[in-house]
Amino acid sequence: MGSIWDMLKPALLMVSVQLVFSACNVLYKLAIFDGMSTVVIAAYRLAFAAITTIPLALIFERKRPQMTWRVFYLSLLSALFAALLFQNLFYGALILASATLVSAIYNLIPTITFVLAVSFGLEKLNWGAPSGKAKVTGTILGLAGALLLTFYKGVEFEIWPFKINLLDPKDNQIELVTDTASELLGVLCVVLSCFCFSIWLIIQAKISEVYPCPQSSIALMSVIGTVQCFILGFIVERDLDQWKLGWDIRLLTVAFSGIGASGLMILTMAWVVQTKGPLYASAFNPLMLLIVAIVASMVLDENLNLGSLLGGVLIVCGLYTVLWGKAREQKKKIAQAPSEIIGDLEATTPLLSP
Repeated sequence: MGSIWDMLKPALLMVSVQLVFSACNVLYKLAIFDGMSTVVIAAYRLAFAAITTIPLALIFERKRPQMTWRVFYLSLLSALFAALLFQNLFYGALILASATLVSAIYNLIPTITFVLAVSFGLEKLNWGAPSGKAKVTGTILGLAGALLLTFYKGVEFEIWPFKINLLDPKDNQIELVTDTASELLGVLCVVLSCFCFSIWLIIQAKISEVYPCPQSSIALMSVIGTVQCFILGFIVERDLDQWKLGWDIRLLTVAFSGIGASGLMILTMAWVVQTKGPLYASAFNPLMLLIVAIVASMVLDENLNLGSLLGGVLIVCGLYTVLWGKAREQKKKIAQAPSEIIGDLEATTPLLSP
């Protein structure tokens, strides 16, 4: 049972990550609709994340290697791409496009991460091996599904006997633009945010090599990211009323996303990246699309259509194809390890007669 749990633990943790991230996407849409500035959301989210991750790092990682300038510089880059750039681009996309569309384009991350990971030598292509073919095929399937969901609508389905539209046009404080031009700009913002997130995964893998303390590295990234986001926030948003938090959807959004997503879930992702690699972690991103599409159709008045269903099927097929390839690689490494150890022993130890 212990070995089964060890095998399922990374996958279950990544599923929980996607559930929390999906809830954050819905909350972001509601907070933005309520008139909250995106730069304010990013700044407060990182502040709550820092408050959460610093105590955890101090408690669970008391013994950690000495901080070096290289680790600091990598953390600075990590905060720049994962905190400042990714979040502001992603929130901007939610203003310009629907939550389902943004989540769909978000699934470019496995493809971009795969290319970057191969380029930096963190993943091997191994096209001649079945595992390599599976990873490439799964990545292509995921991309094809995201593109199909984005550009093909088809017949719309009414799957719920009821529909709660929390984005009531009569009560909105900000007008959400949804025309074709704005959606294209929103797609561009999501694509750029995908590059930022993929680069963060690569940087996080590099940090884990020289500083194998994910909680401490994420805490440092949160602190640096908070400073970066507040500096940008006060430059862009000078209305002090925007920075006031009450007992409303704004506080819920930044607290939940900061403590849950940027705090606990980012720590979880950092552990998975350190254990399984950046491609494995990014391969679970398509699950968020399915969750957001279902929830958005219930509470955000976003319709499901034939393109959504077909694209979702392709994405799920691509996801598990990539996971099969990663699992096959892992089994091969485990199978080769004993023979490599024996070979080393035979090369260094003299033969003994019976």
